[in-house]
Amino acid sequence: MAPAACLRLPFLPARARSANAPTSSPTRPPSVKCSAANGDNPISISPTSPPRATVADGVESLEVNELRRPPVPVSSARDPHWLPRPLTSADLIAASGKGLKVAYQGCPGAYSEAAAKKAYPDCETVPCEHFDTAFQAVQNWVVDRAVLPLENSLGGSIHRNYDLLLRHNLHIVGEVRLAVRHCLLANPGVKIEDLKSAMSHPQALAQCEHTLTKLGIEHREAVDDTAGAAKFVAEQMLQDTGAIASSLAAKLYGLDVLAENIQDDKDNVTRFMMLAREPIIPRTDKPFKTSIVFSLEEGPGQLFKALAVFALREINLTKIESRPHKERPLRVSDDCSSLLKNFDYLFYVDLEASMADPKTQNALGNLKEFATFLRVLGSYPTDVNEP
Repeated sequence: MAPAACLRLPFLPARARSANAPTSSPTRPPSVKCSAANGDNPISISPTSPPRATVADGVESLEVNELRRPPVPVSSARDPHWLPRPLTSADLIAASGKGLKVAYQGCPGAYSEAAAKKAYPDCETVPCEHFDTAFQAVQNWVVDRAVLPLENSLGGSIHRNYDLLLRHNLHIVGEVRLAVRHCLLANPGVKIEDLKSAMSHPQALAQCEHTLTKLGIEHREAVDDTAGAAKFVAEQMLQDTGAIASSLAAKLYGLDVLAENIQDDKDNVTRFMMLAREPIIPRTDKPFKTSIVFSLEEGPGQLFKALAVFALREINLTKIESRPHKERPLRVSDDCSSLLKNFDYLFYVDLEASMADPKTQNALGNLKEFATFLRVLGSYPTDVNEP
């Protein structure tokens, strides 16, 4: 028996077919007949619910069961790059953060809470005891976001959070800069000359070292956060100990502000990162920053080679910092005289570029060819507002 040969029907627009094709019965849809080459009985194929074709803007679209599919450009329909990226929850969040739960480290009144409110003005803030608690809260869907410090203009990087970025599978989706204004707080009725000790976070104490010495306060007590120091002083009704914290903490815990802006350097700014479970869609119509971390093989010129992939494409770096690789702390170097054990390092780099820019993609593709490890921590809008 010879194989069956189907008649190939030419594609006709809807209006053309209506003029040439016979009208079909409303109770019986039209059928397509295929005849065999040797004259056997024809095979009839009848669709149970034939789609109705319409012409919209010159592009064919289909209506099935009264539901109309949007027209798709024929030339791009098969191009996977044309297909839209699925939306994530990060794309649906309003800029004000309304309805969001945002975690921060510290007690109510901490600078991190102020940063969270600056990043998401209408959010519900959730205090966390430690940095890793905030990371876990986001990862376990307890909260939607976390706002945590990355670096301070006086104290430098917060290395603990850099380490936690590698431990958790979260993404940086934004940054916010906050001007830190330290205040000396004490219980009502206490004067500066009554104070013998100051209590606060270690970085806050270091940032106010010279001012405290001038005020005659010699003893220092370090605690987990600035607002926690204010809370402790208020709860214990201490008369000889003051707290270094924000003016908001003074209002929350009923303390008096004995001195304002007591930091040694008035330009005291902390940069916070905004963390989410899913990345945002990078753009090129506004300033973006991309944070990466990578490691390299041992050898002369390896770091120079890594940085060259950005320099050759005119991509500016705003930060570069090395940290020992905790999973591989020591590297054995084969030397002629002896075996040397050196630290194996991770390099954290911030780029003034968006992952949507082909130059950035090509640079990272080049770096991946010889890097032993590479991870994009996030591509996010640059904070261009005043701290």
